Amino acid sequence: MKHIHIVAVFIILAFSLASCDSYFDVKLNNQANIDDIFSQSSTTHKYLANLYSYLPLDEEIIGSDGYVVARSDEAMFSFYQWVYYLPYRTGNYSSATPTSTTYFNFWKKYYVAINQCSIFMDHVGGDVEDTDTIRTCMKAEARFLRAFYYYCLFRQYGPVYLAGQTESDASMSGATIDRNTVEENVDFMVSELDEAASHLPLRISEVGESSDRWEGRATKGAALALKARILMMAASPLYNGCDLYKGKMKNMDGKYLFPQTTDDTKWDTAAKACLDVINLNMYSLCQSTDSSDPMQRGADSYESVFFTPWNSETIFGWWKRTSSGYSYMGGAGAPLGCACPPGMFLYGFGGIAPSLKLVDSYPMWETGRYPVTGYQGQNDYSKPIIDPKADYTAEDFTDGYKQPVDASWAPAIKAHNSTIGRDPRYYACIVPNGYYWPSKSLDEKFTCYNNSECSSPWSATNGCVRVGYAWRKYYPPDTPLKEITDYKGLKQVYPEIRLAEIYLDYAEACNEKPDRDETNAIKYLNKVRNRVGLNDIETAYPEISGNKELLRWCIRKERMVEFGMEAMRHYDACRWMIAKDEYPCDNWTLNVSATKYEDSYKRVNTDFVGDPATFADRDYLFPISSTQLSEMTNMTQNYGF
Repeated sequence: MKHIHIVAVFIILAFSLASCDSYFDVKLNNQANIDDIFSQSSTTHKYLANLYSYLPLDEEIIGSDGYVVARSDEAMFSFYQWVYYLPYRTGNYSSATPTSTTYFNFWKKYYVAINQCSIFMDHVGGDVEDTDTIRTCMKAEARFLRAFYYYCLFRQYGPVYLAGQTESDASMSGATIDRNTVEENVDFMVSELDEAASHLPLRISEVGESSDRWEGRATKGAALALKARILMMAASPLYNGCDLYKGKMKNMDGKYLFPQTTDDTKWDTAAKACLDVINLNMYSLCQSTDSSDPMQRGADSYESVFFTPWNSETIFGWWKRTSSGYSYMGGAGAPLGCACPPGMFLYGFGGIAPSLKLVDSYPMWETGRYPVTGYQGQNDYSKPIIDPKADYTAEDFTDGYKQPVDASWAPAIKAHNSTIGRDPRYYACIVPNGYYWPSKSLDEKFTCYNNSECSSPWSATNGCVRVGYAWRKYYPPDTPLKEITDYKGLKQVYPEIRLAEIYLDYAEACNEKPDRDETNAIKYLNKVRNRVGLNDIETAYPEISGNKELLRWCIRKERMVEFGMEAMRHYDACRWMIAKDEYPCDNWTLNVSATKYEDSYKRVNTDFVGDPATFADRDYLFPISSTQLSEMTNMTQNYGF
């Protein structure tokens, strides 16, 4: 239930835990009514601003919507005592898992948001103080946001109940509610986004608002890009006639929630949606020209995606927010402090680290090939299968190695050969054990094994980087972070949807559609690779011509690298239905409990505390909470729960 209170000119929103009979209801608890709110421009705009407040915290990967990073195979969190991490990683959760110990139960939040958007759309016409142009734009923004919140539900639960195009009826009974089908969900979201796109501007400044002040508001490009993302999901195996859901999950109307047959033409529809975004000619990949060194230039280009606010690549995003527990990190958020090594910074816990699989995924600089093609056994990361053509060495060390990115000032080091000659994004995201941290003012090596001389030594009980590689993607180079004031100026925009995603989506759709378009699939894959200085994929893999499976594998590898820890890998692995094969594994790390640096690069499964990762068929979607099922008594639960 949603209650609206008016205090002065501010809208204060409060939830009620009433039964489902009034779950979508709106009540006015004082003298102000809905017409009063929308009769003034000031309160109308505040209401619109509140609609944006429900946006998911995908950037918060340890305590909010970005939790799926912990569920996937791209990261390991050494905060194994956290009550939510181990249940996610081990699949030890159910519909009865308490909200206090989980971060996947966003059902109610997004339905409240959806209804608020509907209220706004129904009443914004009463704002006579604004022009028709502004009112039309604001209504389209609310329509976009309503579709976005449906998408947030869809990516977690699969198809959900469509509450309709107007604010909800207070007489609605929970017993009458069940989920709509995948096709109905997708058709509704797509039609809403088409309608929103037809009224949204290419730039928000076109409706008379200050661009600097209102960056982050929905635009035509944002609506079309979200449409493309949804249609990519609809075309993918999980949502497109997969065997897992055949003959399962009928709603109360007797309809199967998931398609019972595969329709490969959905890839054509997805490809066209991607091309519609590209053809706007509004966005470009971030490309730096500051350095004469090609590897540093590649890293600079990639880093500017995250450190240059509202850059040319960002289609839809928002200023990073942070949970109250990490408010001292300001706009940088918990992923910065929880990833930075302890002992080197004022706030550093080292609890967020890349998995060895993510580390292994980055391609080689010279050959452009992805060096590890798989693992011997069931994801036994101690035995990677090496591509002999990749020019990759998995053993031994090289003395006198100069770090290639963000450390031209640093003296030469003794580097493990597996860390040498990698993609610039490797160094822009990862600091391997034994490398200088990318800060001249700090001027310190990151070392993390069992020796008191280490800058961030291993500990059996305290926080430390237990994988052996530190994650630095959200660390601006040469930022000291020694005083609390160093954190206060860190404000970053989270690029929720960016052009690199659209390019790789288009490449994937072109490769998968019935009338396969290998030329454009390769072209747009190369655009993302070339941005960081990598060679063309057909140069790296001459055998890729006519090889749909190899090109698919390369596109998926590229997505894992390009969007590392951006809360995308899990949804990709699920829509492709590969998570059951990719996720289960022991806790493989470097041997950070070793007392010598030379011994620390051995791969072991004994240093990291916690149970092995698992994944079952049921885990492709999250369960609808028993709280919701007790309110909506005829709601169809997801398979396996």
